[in-house]
Amino acid sequence: MSNIYLFACLQGFFLTVSPEAVLKVASHSSADNKIFALNLSAPFISQFYKEPLMKVMPYVDILFGNEMEAATFAREQGFETEDIKEIAQKTQALPKVNPNRQRIVVFTQGKEDTIMATENEVTAFPVLDSDQSEIIDTNGAGDAFVGGFLSQLVYDRPLTECIRAGHYTASVIIKRSGCTFPEKPDFH
Repeated sequence: MSNIYLFACLQGFFLTVSPEAVLKVASHSSADNKIFALNLSAPFISQFYKEPLMKVMPYVDILFGNEMEAATFAREQGFETEDIKEIAQKTQALPKVNPNRQRIVVFTQGKEDTIMATENEVTAFPVLDSDQSEIIDTNGAGDAFVGGFLSQLVYDRPLTECIRAGHYTASVIIKRSGCTFPEKPDFH
């Protein structure tokens, strides 16, 4: 690895158990200029854990979520839009503690385009075409996407490559029962 990234990636579910610990990890990451990534995890996190989520949000460098999680987040924040690109853009622009890292927001939408908002633009990335008859189980697709994305981020690859890896891992997961992978991946 040419440039090792030190980062923390947490599930929003941790906010239900120990918001103080999440805040501690987030603030430590920011203070040490490490990447702090958060996955919204489920719509109820934005609804019922709104206060701890918004205490952590200023430290979030990369936010992941799906279209339902994004819509619920937007409603709870009063964004007054259902447009996923607009939600991503407004989320990206929320106040941030560490000015050295601009927030990246990534919202997946199943078989629809993945949306990524950076400081300068909102981009839609088509997902890999999958034969619907090959889809066995979509559980874990979002987590697989995050894993694929981060697998390229640690190698300091461009964000487009991170998205491509996320799409690949999600496309593999949905064609298998449970959260399993083939013995040897064929991502290139």
